[in-house]
Amino acid sequence: MKQRINLLISFSVIALIVLMTVQCYLVKTAYEYKVAQFHTEIKNEIASITNNYSDIDSVFISRKEALYKKLSETYLKENKDKSQIRKSIVENQFRNDVTQKIKLKFERELPNLKIDFAIVLNKFILYKNAQQSDTIFSEKPFIQNKLYGNLSSLNQAFLVRNYVGTTNAKLAGQDYRLLTEDSMYVSVVDWEMIILRRMTFILILSLLSILTLISLFVIAIKALIKQKKVNEVKTDFINNITHELKTPLTTLGISTKILERKDIRENEENFNAVVKTISRQNSRLQSLIDQVMANSLAENQIELHKEKVNATTFLSQIIEDFKVAYPNIAIETDFGTQNTSLTLDQFHLTTALLNVLENAVKYGSDKITIKTRLHQNQFSVSIEDNGIGIAKNKQALLFEKFYRVEQGNLHNTKGLGLGLYYVNQIIKAHQGSIAVISDLGKGAAFTIVLNV
Repeated sequence: MKQRINLLISFSVIALIVLMTVQCYLVKTAYEYKVAQFHTEIKNEIASITNNYSDIDSVFISRKEALYKKLSETYLKENKDKSQIRKSIVENQFRNDVTQKIKLKFERELPNLKIDFAIVLNKFILYKNAQQSDTIFSEKPFIQNKLYGNLSSLNQAFLVRNYVGTTNAKLAGQDYRLLTEDSMYVSVVDWEMIILRRMTFILILSLLSILTLISLFVIAIKALIKQKKVNEVKTDFINNITHELKTPLTTLGISTKILERKDIRENEENFNAVVKTISRQNSRLQSLIDQVMANSLAENQIELHKEKVNATTFLSQIIEDFKVAYPNIAIETDFGTQNTSLTLDQFHLTTALLNVLENAVKYGSDKITIKTRLHQNQFSVSIEDNGIGIAKNKQALLFEKFYRVEQGNLHNTKGLGLGLYYVNQIIKAHQGSIAVISDLGKGAAFTIVLNV
């Protein structure tokens, strides 16, 4: 049974991990789709407002073309170094003005987004007589080739669009053509938060799904463990009740056979002794049955017949009855509540207190001290013994139904594990509380608190 439960738990954990992994994968896929969708939206919006440089500054177009033409002629005529031409293009005199105009256009057309951008020059190629003459620029986009914009790096930016331009001219009687390619890269500030806000519903739904799966898993495992515990308790209870019933039934069987003997029936003294034995065992059987039935009730189902009693008188009667059954047990009292009256059910509370006293004897005590105190309209009775004590990790289980401390007992009386459960139910029914303080080898102290 234990192996099957462990196997089931293992499979459940694996299934939960697989489901969570699938859920995380779906969320990641949705995130990547949202990112791609966001980039497409930004591209389309920016493309619609920056079709060409001409819609930003038409004068700039003619100046730029003039600059490129002049630099090309200078390069061809004077055979200047490519790096000088490159530097002249990148550090053009229009860069700050164009950057500011593009920035203002973004702020005006896309007020809900904070956009950083950079326009970099990818190609600057001269063709002569339809043949490639020279390449000044032809490389992957580098931020060092930035013409306009405020981006300091292209790492977090994405390509929006390319600008391709051609210029035809004649130099020294020969035709040449200039091909240029500019690329715009943009980076939306806090774009991750924008994506996450768009995914709020998906994230909440996924989180709730995962939490629900985990909760259901925990509930199922708890129910499984509880069921296993119930099965163990049931088996233990059956074994204990069988043991408890066996002794009186065996005695009754033997007594019945004795009564069949003629010499016993003719001897009145022996006959009465056997009858009394049968009566006692019958009472014991009835007591066991009553105990099981009584402990099947919760505290709110117990019917109490309360009456007003003197606390000291009530406890003294219980102690006297206990001494009759256990004459070898030393009882000390310290009553600090001489004239206190309590409203309680004498029968049930007497049984509860006797159960605590009998438990003390059952677990090795030969001396019991009973103390009473009154504090702020609360009456407390403490029962302290010098028995074997109770381990700290088992004290929380003492009042559970069918639970028995595993050290065994010193009087070979197994019990049903219902005594302290019954005590707890009776005290709760009286709107009171019970607590225990104990250490192994140092006895135990049970304190019952009732409202006056």
